[in-house]
Amino acid sequence: MNHDQARALVRDFPIGDPAKAFELGIRLLREDFAEILLPSAIAAARKFPDDPRMQQLVGLAARASGDSRLALGAFAAAARLAPHDPLIAHSHARAALEAGHSSVSLFDKAIQLAPNDASAILGRTAALTQEGQAGAAAEYMAGVLVDNPQWIDGHRSLARLAGQCGRDSLRSIEQALQRFPMHRPLHELRVYTLLEARNLSGAEAAIRSAAAQIGDEAWSQDIAAHVASESGDHLRAEGLFASVPPPPDINAVSFRARHMIRAGRIDDAAGLLEQWMPADHQNQLWPYISLVWRLTSDQRHAWLEGDKELVRTYDLSASVADWAALAEHLRSLHFASAAPLDQSVRGGTQTDGNLLLRDDELIRPLRQTILDTVRTHVAQFPPARNGHPTLITERKPQRVAGSWSVRLFGAGYHSDHVHSHGWISSALYIALPESVGRSASGKDTAGWLSLGECRELVPDLKPIELIEPAPGKLVLFPSTMWHGTRPFSSGERLTIAFDIARPKQSLPE
Repeated sequence: MNHDQARALVRDFPIGDPAKAFELGIRLLREDFAEILLPSAIAAARKFPDDPRMQQLVGLAARASGDSRLALGAFAAAARLAPHDPLIAHSHARAALEAGHSSVSLFDKAIQLAPNDASAILGRTAALTQEGQAGAAAEYMAGVLVDNPQWIDGHRSLARLAGQCGRDSLRSIEQALQRFPMHRPLHELRVYTLLEARNLSGAEAAIRSAAAQIGDEAWSQDIAAHVASESGDHLRAEGLFASVPPPPDINAVSFRARHMIRAGRIDDAAGLLEQWMPADHQNQLWPYISLVWRLTSDQRHAWLEGDKELVRTYDLSASVADWAALAEHLRSLHFASAAPLDQSVRGGTQTDGNLLLRDDELIRPLRQTILDTVRTHVAQFPPARNGHPTLITERKPQRVAGSWSVRLFGAGYHSDHVHSHGWISSALYIALPESVGRSASGKDTAGWLSLGECRELVPDLKPIELIEPAPGKLVLFPSTMWHGTRPFSSGERLTIAFDIARPKQSLPE
């Protein structure tokens, strides 16, 4: 289904028949046309206010569209009309969580109605964390895992939560492996958790342990080669990569491309990446081909990242009435004592959940200002280019896929990284220390945003652009573009960041 077909279906929306309206609405939602559906869903709910399906349809469309206030109201109404429906109960709890409202009791009800709903258990853990009970959230999840020791998503959630709270992120995984030493997914999770924590020696030991328990399988050999490369042992990495079969998937390709680029085998990296680019539907390989094209002076890099319209800064300083109040509000949302395992933060903390979905008086107007600015930004993009990850044909709707706040402290920084699952990424500066800014000589870039740099793989490659932060400045850039920050000497660097989701592209007829 393309956009025109979706609009045609909505023009004939069966507003007088709740059953048919619900069926068509679910179809449109599955095809990712929530914004097209929403007005008709609202009209149907007004016509049949006592039908929980119509309220549920509004809630689903509003939630997918990013309107957390409307979604919460609709799901609350649906829950009153159908108090024993487990899906509605879970949706009500999830909408409350995303809006920043109290939701633990709502998840308790959802779990009571569907005790085996794993996503509701994860939601309750997030709800406890959001309400300032991260320790209780960790204990709750640990208790669940005692009875469900092979639940990988639960272990992953607990590992990341525990790491942010200064606890042992591997404890539940290790306990489960004592009971199930042959369980390959647990071994894999232990290795990847250690990699997220940047504990390369620990990851190497975990790979040896896995091989001793379940055999020297291809996955363990491939990840062992990756760990050797990340550790700087290029010679060993070369031997290990040479001993395993060709990469079976995009993730394995990215491991090898990283190694080849780090080892200076740029032509080999180019050949591997160009072979796999047609299969890269999640845009994981664009950051690496970007490095290759820059290092070989390939003109395609200008096609990819050379347009000045792709990177812009916007002054939002007049759009927020009280920046100090916003900064204090954001600080109150930072529950952690350490950085997330799986993020780029070094020397700081990051908020949990989708920050810009919060329904409060400081965040909601800021979200609208940000979306208005994104709309302006996208409007000045060059025309669509076939195969380009950013200059795509369909550029609406512009949804916030994820958003968060980061507090960096003295010597804190972001490692160079990308958000390949997004479309447009960002940095909005809320508060900055005196140590961030231009020195008397004009050469000090402490705390600045660096674009196009990947110091882990190519230390000598200069950035495409360095951007000086300032309170109220919003920087927008392609999600596939490398970005990181320079460390600074002291103080607090407080930001909001978000990704805009890549809109659905109509398939050719």
